[in-house]
Amino acid sequence: MKYKLFFALLFSTAFVFSQTQYFPEESSDNLIAPVRKTDANIFGHTIDKNTQEHVGFITIRIKGTTIGAATDATGHFYLRNLPAEELTVIVSGVGYKSIEKRVRLESGKSIELNFELEEDAVMLDNIVVSANRNETRRRETPNIVNVLTGKLFENTNSVCLAQGLNFQPGLRVENNCQNCGFQQVRINGLEGPYSQILIDSRPIFSALAGVYGIEQIPTNMIDRVEVVRGGGSALFGSNAIAGTINIITKEPMNNSLLVSNSTMFIGASSADINTSVNAALVSDDYRSGVSIYGSSRQREGWDVNNDGFTEIGLITARNIGFRSYFKTGDQSKLTMEYHNLSEFRRGGNHLELPAHQADITEQTDHNINTGGIKWDYFTPDYKHRLNVFTSAQQIKRNSYYGAGKDPNAYGLTTDLSYVAGAQYAYSFDKFLFMPSDLTVGAEYNYNMLKDKQLAYERQIDQQMNIKSVFLQNEWKNKSLSLLLGMRYDRHNLIEKPIFSPRVNLRYNPKEWVNLRVSYAEGFRAPQAFDEDLHLTAVGGAIQIIVLDPELKPERSRSYSLSADFYPKFGKVQTNLLIEGFYTDIDDVFYLEEAGVDATGNTRLMRKNGSGAVVRGINIEGKVIPSPKLNLQAGFTIQQSLYKQAEGWSKNPYLEPRREMFRSPNHYGYLTASYNPLKQMTFALSGTYTGSMLVQHYGVAIENDEEVWTPDFFDLGFKIAYDFNLGKGTTLQLNGGVQNIFNSFQRDFDKGETRDAGYMYGPSLPRSFYAGLKLSL
Repeated sequence: MKYKLFFALLFSTAFVFSQTQYFPEESSDNLIAPVRKTDANIFGHTIDKNTQEHVGFITIRIKGTTIGAATDATGHFYLRNLPAEELTVIVSGVGYKSIEKRVRLESGKSIELNFELEEDAVMLDNIVVSANRNETRRRETPNIVNVLTGKLFENTNSVCLAQGLNFQPGLRVENNCQNCGFQQVRINGLEGPYSQILIDSRPIFSALAGVYGIEQIPTNMIDRVEVVRGGGSALFGSNAIAGTINIITKEPMNNSLLVSNSTMFIGASSADINTSVNAALVSDDYRSGVSIYGSSRQREGWDVNNDGFTEIGLITARNIGFRSYFKTGDQSKLTMEYHNLSEFRRGGNHLELPAHQADITEQTDHNINTGGIKWDYFTPDYKHRLNVFTSAQQIKRNSYYGAGKDPNAYGLTTDLSYVAGAQYAYSFDKFLFMPSDLTVGAEYNYNMLKDKQLAYERQIDQQMNIKSVFLQNEWKNKSLSLLLGMRYDRHNLIEKPIFSPRVNLRYNPKEWVNLRVSYAEGFRAPQAFDEDLHLTAVGGAIQIIVLDPELKPERSRSYSLSADFYPKFGKVQTNLLIEGFYTDIDDVFYLEEAGVDATGNTRLMRKNGSGAVVRGINIEGKVIPSPKLNLQAGFTIQQSLYKQAEGWSKNPYLEPRREMFRSPNHYGYLTASYNPLKQMTFALSGTYTGSMLVQHYGVAIENDEEVWTPDFFDLGFKIAYDFNLGKGTTLQLNGGVQNIFNSFQRDFDKGETRDAGYMYGPSLPRSFYAGLKLSL
């Protein structure tokens, strides 16, 4: 039943796909533009300039139109029935510099056009959308946009989004619960709710989705992830204070099929089996296509200290979805997507028994449906651009958060989110003093959350709607850009409208130097966030978060200053980024013990503090000595402090502190890949987490304590080899080790009275894995 919507949408897409071959040329009454039959064609290939080897999966498109294709696995392409006129052909691909060539086509004639691609390992020419809501080359963005590619996910053996996010400066993913595996991503030291997670640039990732969401998104549905640190991304929504994570899903480029499996043994004992399938089908005229993906995960629970209670919980998950497009004209395109996630997870003890017969159980059963439609239009000269969109997400979660074999600890949570809006952009040849892009738009966001935990006398019935308009103008040329923008939000939970300005300045004194400065304001409403929808077992009882009735909204001001250097020494490409950040938050939210309720469970109240300041430096370096070797590393030095000391426990021996918990002052990452042969890859990846202060709740209040953790270095290694089976078919075998040195927490609580939230450091112990991938 739950897949009926998926198949209905998929069949409708397939119907449209089949019809695109037969629209008659003379049918001018159709809303959809007729198919040309000019027999003016372009064919050719793409090769690497250094190796002279063919390069596959490179995008070939006609400037000012939606006409385009991708080279096949052998690096060849064929564009049919093009306009018989002078055209500009643009060639681009991940890791290569873009190329433009002018050609004149005539009806009934085909021409050969070949391209030599120059490597761009630092990806400055790649197109991103998360900097200013428009497609922009990375080197010209008004603020820094980092990109996680499929290659990084593959080299780090990341099967879900959470595992891959660690390999960016300023980002750190942490696991907050031994039972259910609740995770969050911190950007520049601020916890998860301060970040905005987008799916294809749409803010439909709700508070409920945020509880387990970054682990529920499989990497096989992701084309790339764009990360913007700091409040400079405030045009995307109110929560974009720490930054924005924009998940761009895969769009069909050519006919293909990929099947893969990765099997890991956590701690060399508990299996984590991940299987995925990707398929894409594109019409002969490239006017329509559909990309289909599916994945399955079965992870066994793992117990590190043999007390019978899991430190890593059990997961059974299935994901299926598609993304499709139909080019309604040479300058217009309709895109539709949908995916469904079904996931069961459980932690505690006696996983084989019903939830209420175990001493401690945290169990959730999710069914999540997400979909969206957008229509893009632009004029041939690209001066006018219009985007109309709507997206929605529906979640149903059956849960059990209980201790002491409580038969009443079952709960039900439902969540509905949708967003609809439009955006228009106009490019001025000159506006006042230089060329500029003006962008205006409006959005409506709605969320309805219902959470019933009757055993704990908690019911949340929260409806949230935000009416927003945004306006920005970016004056720019190759060496200078100035962006002035604002967002106006009318939030139903806040009495007065919120005005959030934004200013960005970019200056390139030399071609290889990029200087940026930015300022932005943002806010968070007094509402339930992801952490509030997670219940933790502590001391044989349940810990519940409630909101202070007098909770006020937070306001923030973010500043950043960066220098980005990318000199080239002969054939050696390099990149050095130094970025300073400073975020000032008024009326900051924090948690404080609020006693024990009538059911004997601890209550934590979310209250307003005096404020907080987070400041620091991100440093990232890349060195690419040759096409065979790629080295990259990042490090963050930061400090997260409340403006005044805040208390969290009623233990009289614990003094209020200014330090924010679970926020290390130092952390970083490294990645390296080496290809001694074209078909062989050695990959090294690792993360460093410095010492941090964490809370440890005791069985009684007088047992609460604060712990400074040790630092951790989690290093992984992977080897992969591709076998060419002929006719474009490749079989890859791979294997490796994660956390080679077993740098893992040593002082987990034991037994029924443990604090399940007392968890820190790397998410996995030393683990071994092997996999295969078949590409057609």
